[in-house]
Amino acid sequence: MNTPLQKADLQLDDYLDLLNLATNLGDTKWQKEIIRKLAYTYPGVQCKQPQ
Repeated sequence: MNTPLQKADLQLDDYLDLLNLATNLGDTKWQKEIIRKLAYTYPGVQCKQPQ
């Protein structure tokens, strides 16, 4: 089967779900990566960095 690759466009809710998962897992590196992506994609959104 030959299926074309499709780019997945994540919405704000998707990023927040991923951020919640990363927080629950205690993965601060992933949290920071998601927050950087949120800040780039949604520049008007203020995000608090994990400590």
